Amino acid sequence: MTEKLIDVKNVTLKNNCPECFSKDGLRLTFKQKIKDNKFYRSITSEISHEISCNKCNSIIYPVQWTDDIELVFEYQKKAFTPKKSSTYLKKASWIAIIAGLVLVAIIFALVFYLIL
Repeated sequence: MTEKLIDVKNVTLKNNCPECFSKDGLRLTFKQKIKDNKFYRSITSEISHEISCNKCNSIIYPVQWTDDIELVFEYQKKAFTPKKSSTYLKKASWIAIIAGLVLVAIIFALVFYLIL
């Protein structure tokens, strides 16, 4: 089973970077986890976030956030609506379900035939 994070929302921030002090390089990214295997694909409710600077190519960890960055982050977090948690059955799942139902129907038909 593979698990990956997909970008759900990217926001450019107008705050100063704590590393390089650039005012136009910060980017806030919200990511949501997806589980994928042969039988189904599931969008989970697990959300992660990351603030990075495009100028100095560094990740800004919460310890480094200024008060302004925290305020903007809290606002964006409230405005963010994640994708709904869901599970999508793939073709292999449907084939297995239908094969199981056909097998059960055949067994019931044989049992019913032998009783009569």
